[in-house]
Amino acid sequence: MIAVIALLPLRGRAFQGVLLLLVCCLALSAPSPVLAASRTQVRDWITLAIEHACANPDMPGFDIQNALPGSWLLEEVRQPSPENPARVTMRFALPGGDELVLESRLANGVLRQFRASVAVQTGQTLRPRFLAIADGSCTVRSAREIRDGDDPWIFLDQLDGDLQTLRWTETLQAPWPSGQDAGGVRIGLVDSGLAYDLPLFRDRLARDPDGVPFGYDFWDLDPFPYDGDTSRGAFLPIRHGTAVASIIAREAPGAALVPYRYPRPDMSRMEELVKHALKNDIKILAMPLGSRKPADWEAFAAALKDQDILAIVSAGNDGRDIDADPVYPAGLDLDNILTVTSADAFGRLARGSNWGAKSVDLMLPAENMDVTDFRGASGVASGSSYAVPRLAALAARLLAEDPDLTALQLKARILERAVPSPFQKDRLVSSGWIPDPEAD
Repeated sequence: MIAVIALLPLRGRAFQGVLLLLVCCLALSAPSPVLAASRTQVRDWITLAIEHACANPDMPGFDIQNALPGSWLLEEVRQPSPENPARVTMRFALPGGDELVLESRLANGVLRQFRASVAVQTGQTLRPRFLAIADGSCTVRSAREIRDGDDPWIFLDQLDGDLQTLRWTETLQAPWPSGQDAGGVRIGLVDSGLAYDLPLFRDRLARDPDGVPFGYDFWDLDPFPYDGDTSRGAFLPIRHGTAVASIIAREAPGAALVPYRYPRPDMSRMEELVKHALKNDIKILAMPLGSRKPADWEAFAAALKDQDILAIVSAGNDGRDIDADPVYPAGLDLDNILTVTSADAFGRLARGSNWGAKSVDLMLPAENMDVTDFRGASGVASGSSYAVPRLAALAARLLAEDPDLTALQLKARILERAVPSPFQKDRLVSSGWIPDPEAD
């Protein structure tokens, strides 16, 4: 059960009376329109909100509104119920069209964390700008600020609890590096994007005759698919695609990358993504992502069906049989999809990796893989997400040897390499495992 306090539509004369009252009150009390808040004003709103609201998670939204002069309560949500909330979220309009969001996270009625964020009005769009995170004692421990540089640069500054001292800066968006087409087989990487400004990738991008890379951001609908899945919040991006791409760069050194940032806000855009890939001579899509909602993948399935392009997809990492409990796109019944999961070096299904005697085609070693993250730092990663680039790299090398292979012929060549696992007696995948996907 979720309790929501908001303005609700009324009808007839009651509506007209309430509307007139609201207009009068706004005319008397609301400040005149101003420009979006400055950086100093944003920090002031954050500080004021923490001072008045953090230590009082039971305080009604209208009382907090009164404590924040110039604000206007838009919504108050208490989950899972008003009597026993684990999370309390409130949204307030600010002068100039900006917005303040307050979030209290509780355990057994005790505050564990408090977050205050401001989004600023930019044209017709609200853009997240600043986040402060306080602990259960309402001491601010860290803050994050999204800052625009020269177009198209966008940065994420990590700040200390004083809301001023800079810890470090991350990149959220960058211009394409200059260069020439890398040549070779083109692999479309459909993921959270790519830190394409790293030296590892600058010369590995597929480009048009003018040197402009083919990649695209289908999430934000702009030409800069920089690595960052912001589904859990604009200030907390998940960086996944760069680590995946680093395996392709190492195991398919002759291939060219086309990075795509997948369209989490509107998965129907996957149709346009497939069309973009076909238009630009991409024969392999590496897709280490998925969901449990078949509707997310209807447009993708319709666009991919019967096309000469091979989609290599992840089985997922939920530790379950996806024949019985499907994930997608692995669960799609399409001939030009190849589904892979992770095994250890001995051919045993890796802990936490999904399986399926019908839905999953292959296992291959993808545990403790050396990767490069979005900062350019070395690390180690495991799971079926990292089986995808290994298999995509193998597919690219096979296609480079025989460029006339169709997608279905390429799939058959790959499956020919599968052998029974000597240690995995149960039939968990349909075709077996590939002990060394780098072997020629």
